[in-house]
Amino acid sequence: QVQLVESGGGLVQAGGSLTLSCVASGRSFSSYAMGWFRQAPGKEREFVAAISWIGPSTRYADLVKGRFTISRDNAKNTVNLQMHSLKPEDTAVYFCAAPRIAYSTIAVYPGEYGYWGQGTQVTVSS
Repeated sequence: QVQLVESGGGLVQAGGSLTLSCVASGRSFSSYAMGWFRQAPGKEREFVAAISWIGPSTRYADLVKGRFTISRDNAKNTVNLQMHSLKPEDTAVYFCAAPRIAYSTIAVYPGEYGYWGQGTQVTVSS
């Protein structure tokens, strides 16, 4: 069983910054790619960023490229998402996710992930 717990969400003004953290437990964290997704009210869950298990290499959605940075600390079983220059359209519940399979490549579709955190709310006011 894998548990993912996000933290760091909150209310911020447009142009501000937040850092989300996700702590993983239950298996060998360093062997798994990790991802961040978000879901706004009435919209589908969408890919934000992902980081590979080795390298590491990263991938970002076009909407956040240049503003968000994903990183991982294997010693702490943690993956972080630094968010800068936040916009009202970034408002959503942000989810941390882990794939079902170790040593897999970066995935961008929700169906490729088997484990999800409970989510943390990010609200950006204009």
